[in-house]
Amino acid sequence: MMRKRPLILLSNDDGFEAKGLISLIGILRSCGDLVVVAPDSGRSGMSCAITVASPLRLKLVKEEEGLKIYKSNGTPVDCVKLALNQIFIDEKPDLVISGINHGTNSSVAIHYSGTMGAVLEACMNGFPAIGFSLDDHSMEADFEPASQYIRKIAQNVIDRGLPSGCCLNVNIPVTKEIKGIRLCRQANGRWIEEFDKREHPKGGYYYWLTGNFHNDEPDGPDTDMFALKEGYISIVPSQIDMTSFQLLESMKSWDL
Repeated sequence: MMRKRPLILLSNDDGFEAKGLISLIGILRSCGDLVVVAPDSGRSGMSCAITVASPLRLKLVKEEEGLKIYKSNGTPVDCVKLALNQIFIDEKPDLVISGINHGTNSSVAIHYSGTMGAVLEACMNGFPAIGFSLDDHSMEADFEPASQYIRKIAQNVIDRGLPSGCCLNVNIPVTKEIKGIRLCRQANGRWIEEFDKREHPKGGYYYWLTGNFHNDEPDGPDTDMFALKEGYISIVPSQIDMTSFQLLESMKSWDL
């Protein structure tokens, strides 16, 4: 009896026509049957946002052997929710992957990222999930140098699984020759948020977000951002449980 091909759900936050997602489809066709559910246009910075005040739409835009592509007017998390509730009714996915994002999601960007929002949603629902991001915001970014590594990481998760409540945040450097993979921790950094204040011709003011990222530990050798700077793919095992167990233990001595 032939082994059933794995079933993989793909999503992203750059839209169903983004080059990163199209590249991911090509990279993973050999790994299993693919179902894509992605936003109909860019939804970057959506984090774990969901749509509650307007109806969602879901449209099949392409179908062929081993591949179905749907688009939705929702957020990345909406797309995963719709997929798990409306498409994967009788058969559940073996793996959920979001990306390949145009732009890094290293360090604290995981908290803002629509790409990782989709990953976290899948993880909360008990599915092994991976987010892939390339440190290049260009819509014409070159994803080919990372293809063999993406395939290898995905296949490892298909074969080995992930612990409940855990997912992978994978970031890829911009280089023609990737040096390899490093297992990392999340770098400590923050956005220094600045706004470009402009006067509206009809009165009042409006603001454009123009903040800059500050890496608080640029020389931390075990961090994701250091790995990227050195030309390595970083993998940060991440988790849903945000409990600070150290503080929890310390608070037991508080007068509460």
